[in-house]
Amino acid sequence: MKKRDWKEQAAYIMELDPACRSIEEATNLYPITDALASYDIAHEFYLRGEFYEARRISQDARNRTGIEIHPGAEIGRCFFIDHGMGVVIGETAKIGDFVHMYHGVTLGGVESIHGQRHPIVGNHVLIGANATLLGPIHIGDGAKIGAGAVVMHDVPAGATAVGVPARIIPATPKDAAANNEISCDPSEDEA
Repeated sequence: MKKRDWKEQAAYIMELDPACRSIEEATNLYPITDALASYDIAHEFYLRGEFYEARRISQDARNRTGIEIHPGAEIGRCFFIDHGMGVVIGETAKIGDFVHMYHGVTLGGVESIHGQRHPIVGNHVLIGANATLLGPIHIGDGAKIGAGAVVMHDVPAGATAVGVPARIIPATPKDAAANNEISCDPSEDEA
């Protein structure tokens, strides 16, 4: 597993949250940073088959941060949970790069089966507060999930899902261009 780039992670937090005013604040005061650091360690234990230790670490992080990330989940670069509290990410969930999520989100399963049973979230996805994504669904790159939406079907790239149950609003060319604006690549600041 590739080591997380904490400078890149902090830059992403600062880019998305105007209330964050320094790298130190992003690194030390945001619960997602603590949750991700614990997840990275727990995930290593999980990959080695040390499931009890992996779960112990993840549950300790849950108690500290209010963010529950199963150590079996797969999380990409630059993942930000704004406000953090009450998030649940299931064992087979996969989260792409540059994903922005708000508090109260659930990436959950609907059946007790082996194999993929949680959502797969693409890159550059925004998931609003208290959204619930259930089952082995795919959320396409650049998609947006509205606050409080209950999503149980695939969401195409660039589309928006809103409501209970969620309905799909197709992407426009303007949406596709806007999804590529945030990169959080620290090397761009040096150019």
